[in-house]
Amino acid sequence: MSDLDLGLKGKLAIVTGGANGIGLAAARLLAGSGASVWIFDLERENPRHAAERIGAKAWAVDVTDRQSLDAAFAAAGPPDIVVANAGIAAEADFLDHRTEDWERVIAVNLTGMFHTVQAAARLMKARRGGAIVLTASTNSYDGEARYTAYNASKAGLLGLVHTAANELGPHQIRVNAVCPGLIRTRLTERHYASPEILRDYFRHIPLGRGGEPVEVAQAIVFLASRLASYITGATLFVDGGQMASKFGTWTDATADFGDGQWRLR
Repeated sequence: MSDLDLGLKGKLAIVTGGANGIGLAAARLLAGSGASVWIFDLERENPRHAAERIGAKAWAVDVTDRQSLDAAFAAAGPPDIVVANAGIAAEADFLDHRTEDWERVIAVNLTGMFHTVQAAARLMKARRGGAIVLTASTNSYDGEARYTAYNASKAGLLGLVHTAANELGPHQIRVNAVCPGLIRTRLTERHYASPEILRDYFRHIPLGRGGEPVEVAQAIVFLASRLASYITGATLFVDGGQMASKFGTWTDATADFGDGQWRLR
């Protein structure tokens, strides 16, 4: 992608949840493409240290606190690009899901996204242009067991993307989302630590493996760039083909699993 002119030089880009995982990968790639990047994240995630590593700036932000978010946008200035990425998960059987966990996940993953998109769009409106990319999930579409609040929050993002794209389009503000599958991050580390879990999970992924944060970041940067100038209201799966596979792709009769990946014999 470095050989392409993405039109990002001199652009101001903000990444929420940018101190780790997909957010940090997106911030790094945006910075490497010539954008001036700000990382917004919780103080305990040490966003300043993450920003220093990639030549960016940082602000401690809680996306569930609108005053905190507005103060951060005021410090950074009107953005050209916003990657709304901050998110959490809580795991429990549906009947055991605690109300406080439900409210916490919805507050960060859905309400926090609303605050981020609205705050960014109000600043972009005056400039008649901008690109917003949300991190949704394959869980926006399916009902993975034990992730009730996470699934509901990510499904809600699709409504947010569609509505924002519709209303903000006349102001030349594009709003899109990426839908990652199983990506190697802190949230999924325990899955990656179990070869047996991966073996069964990756049977349903045509590419036979999980993804890396940079692979999602590349999709995010594409949607934020001028290469996607006529794309808005879209969701882009970054899942190795998982959502295209209903009954699974890989079988023991034709393939072997090793080193975290299925391969044909």
